[in-house]
Amino acid sequence: MIGSVRGKLESKSPPQLTVDVGGVGYELVAPMSTFFLLPAVGEHVHLLTHLVVREDAHVLYAFGTEAERRLFRSLIKVSGVGPKIALTLLSGISVEAFAQSVQSQDIATLTKVPGVGRKTAERLVVELRDRLSVPSNGGVSSAVPPQSPEAEAFAALTGMGCTPAEATRLLKAVGPGTHSTEELIRRALQGIVASE
Repeated sequence: MIGSVRGKLESKSPPQLTVDVGGVGYELVAPMSTFFLLPAVGEHVHLLTHLVVREDAHVLYAFGTEAERRLFRSLIKVSGVGPKIALTLLSGISVEAFAQSVQSQDIATLTKVPGVGRKTAERLVVELRDRLSVPSNGGVSSAVPPQSPEAEAFAALTGMGCTPAEATRLLKAVGPGTHSTEELIRRALQGIVASE
């Protein structure tokens, strides 16, 4: 099992990226939340990974945080949820929001993620309810590290009905800088209004 890769980021084109590790280019597939954490091409990167072996391919999935990888591994154990749906879920909702939705049995929020129907959402709630912990103060267990403002803004925009591609485009249009989650969302929404 390949647990992580550390090397130079050679290319990134969602959902795929390539990392050069000692002269070997590893092709990886990653959720959008991880793409927001990636440095510029040519920079050094360290990613956690999970290898999925199929009859026709070996696919290496990459994650920016342990919380994302842990959730991915939990998702692919759910009946009827494969790596593709797990990646879509991680791209469309933050780890914290997912845990909150499962604990509160919020099927409506889960079905807003593209490709997740009602039956799949219900199965996720039933099978993962006891595995994900959300403390009574409304926050997520401290075992789950906080996400970047970009990842949180992405989850919020997709939760408001933007497709992952639209949310990515809007956030890239905001440009570089140190923005809070709220500021990123506000500027992205201004971008929607300006384009109409």
